[in-house]
Amino acid sequence: MRELTPREVVAELDKYIIGQNNAKRAVAVALRTRWRRQRLPEELRDEVVPKNIIMIGSTGVGKTEIARRLAKLVDAPFVKVEASKFTEVGYVGRDVESIIRDITEQSVAMVRSEHSDAVMGKARAAAEERVLDALLPRRRGPVDRIQAHEQPEEEPMDWMHESYEAESPTREKFRKMLRDGKLDDRTVELEVREKGGMPLGVISNIGMEELEISLKEMMGNMFPEKTKRRSLKVPEAMKVLTQEEASKLIDMDKVSREAISRVEQSGIVFVDEIDKVAGRESGGGGGPDVSREGVQRDLLPIIEGSTVNTKHGPVHTDHILFIAAGAFHVAKPSDLIPELQGRFPIRVELDNLTEDDFVRILTEPRNALIRQYVGLLGTEGLDVEFTDDAIREIARIAASVNSRTENIGARRLYTVMERLLEEVSFHAPDAVQKKITVNAEYVKKQLIDITKDEDLSRFIL
Repeated sequence: MRELTPREVVAELDKYIIGQNNAKRAVAVALRTRWRRQRLPEELRDEVVPKNIIMIGSTGVGKTEIARRLAKLVDAPFVKVEASKFTEVGYVGRDVESIIRDITEQSVAMVRSEHSDAVMGKARAAAEERVLDALLPRRRGPVDRIQAHEQPEEEPMDWMHESYEAESPTREKFRKMLRDGKLDDRTVELEVREKGGMPLGVISNIGMEELEISLKEMMGNMFPEKTKRRSLKVPEAMKVLTQEEASKLIDMDKVSREAISRVEQSGIVFVDEIDKVAGRESGGGGGPDVSREGVQRDLLPIIEGSTVNTKHGPVHTDHILFIAAGAFHVAKPSDLIPELQGRFPIRVELDNLTEDDFVRILTEPRNALIRQYVGLLGTEGLDVEFTDDAIREIARIAASVNSRTENIGARRLYTVMERLLEEVSFHAPDAVQKKITVNAEYVKKQLIDITKDEDLSRFIL
């Protein structure tokens, strides 16, 4: 885990997320607490539990983005799930333990990629040899020719022995041509591995992940890997063979152990829409809310600390950081069952975004919307420039629509920007005028009818 102070974490998050300082500080402190725990003596380390967080705020204010950027910042395994897609055991729906299986798969992919990068040099060298073997087949030696009832004296012995050497001048000449890209138009025939097995996606749809894992392992033994002869261009052959050789050099047992350790020590699980399962049972009957409290009770042992079996091995969830989030428009955090509330000691409320916030969101972050649209239209040869008064007008319209209809936070900017530039985007490939200036007058002209008609703005924006 990267060693970042809370101040450094907040500074990094500020590059992508506007405002929400309380939430940023909370996640920064929780992250630093995890770093501190890993430096404690072993007997005390296991006693320190994660400082799980509940984020309370409307949609589009940055809850998910904070958690995602936090995980990316420290290269931690991260998974985002929605509480509403899980159901109580006994009902049709996903099992909550699949959360841990998903984050384990993410971690395995991360670690495998790192190990693959470490052996890429050796893998590329081995792939190069295989491509050269296909381009320049080694000639049969004297013994082979005798067995084929041919006379080895047909050619000089010294020339034949040279051709059997791996580093013959001809082979070295081809190697140089291969590295210089002069053989890219050549086609080679190769034996490429392909995995056997059966697709079992139907099983996961009915919440039987454990059965799916067992069946996949069994089918993997019944249908081992086999090879297939394929004709490939040299660049594609190099890519395929490099990946194949890298997979041979990677110790998957070591990858699995490291991935599980990374999940257990630095994994982050973001549980969105926690407010959707916050309803309490009203006694008797069924109905659509029948499993809400059941989902909370199923989530409890995962958050509290338990062992989940995955195909890579058992994963202990005691020190995974859980960040829950919800709008809590109808339900309140106190509507969660007391046991679950106790597992989220840190609660932080995110602010609704204002017009000034929208102006900053459009211009300041590294992934600012204005920057994105200028870059996208630039691929068509268009030079699009937004004036300051245009950016302010876009922000004003977004804030106004949010106040009069559903408040969807910064996501409103996407709908407004898309509508604003729809005409430009459509005609971009054929546009004669390559310089376009978007000012406040242009913004009003494009959006005035929609913003005036509330019913239309509900429908379009």
